[in-house]
Amino acid sequence: MARQTEIVSTRKPRRYAPRGLAIGFCFVVAGGILFLAIFGPLLAPQDPNAQHLQDVLAGPSSQHWLGTDSLGRDVFSRTIVGAQLGVLGPLVIAVGSFAIGNLLGLWAGYRRGWVDSLVMRWVDLMWSVPTLLVLVVAAGAVGASYWLAVGLLVILSAPFDTRIIRGVVMEQVPRPYVEAARTVGVSGRRIVFLHIWPNVAPVAIANSFLVFASSLVALAGLSFLGLGAPPGTPDWGLMLSESQAMLFVNPVATLAPALMIVVTATVANLIGDWFDEYLTSRMGAT
Repeated sequence: MARQTEIVSTRKPRRYAPRGLAIGFCFVVAGGILFLAIFGPLLAPQDPNAQHLQDVLAGPSSQHWLGTDSLGRDVFSRTIVGAQLGVLGPLVIAVGSFAIGNLLGLWAGYRRGWVDSLVMRWVDLMWSVPTLLVLVVAAGAVGASYWLAVGLLVILSAPFDTRIIRGVVMEQVPRPYVEAARTVGVSGRRIVFLHIWPNVAPVAIANSFLVFASSLVALAGLSFLGLGAPPGTPDWGLMLSESQAMLFVNPVATLAPALMIVVTATVANLIGDWFDEYLTSRMGAT
């Protein structure tokens, strides 16, 4: 029995190979979407705003690979160019939320006391605010604007990062390496940014990918409702709204932007999960 146990325990685990291939595929897809976001206007075979009135609601063809919409615009070109707003807005939200959330989370988790209470009351207040209602009211007050929605989502997403980072920092503060740094006279700022934050980084990075994915869906939903990108803009959410009436005439025109939203959000979530596991294992190994 002991020998059999030894043989079983020395087998090399192979269950990670398919996962590695899947993550590699996710990176390839993410790289392709990012490439489209940067060079989309140069790669689009046709002008995404050009109207071909003789080919209105046309199906896929050699001239229009994904057909045309109700105004005769090339769906394939608009889907490619739509990657710009599809990636840029969520990226701005993820970076802004990352910066604000990490600074406030580190500050509150390390200082505690009145600082922690002040920051967390702000977090509780922002969490109690209905995001969609705020966006609708803001759009009604100053007009629908894509970048207004992006700015509001940065503010409304930051508390999510703040709460998570604060919790991880509070778990790190009592550890011996922090006490040792305090003992030798290291300043609080250096302890927070050079000692604690590297141990918080896996959670922070993984959470940023989650914020990116949720922001992508939120902005697409706002554009679908007419509260995001202005009419006529190549935007995946707006394309869904404009093509829903022709779902049974040219379903490809509806499925293309919807597929891009789903794929981009899914890939971002999977890559964020992988980064969390990879960075955590590297830090544990060292």
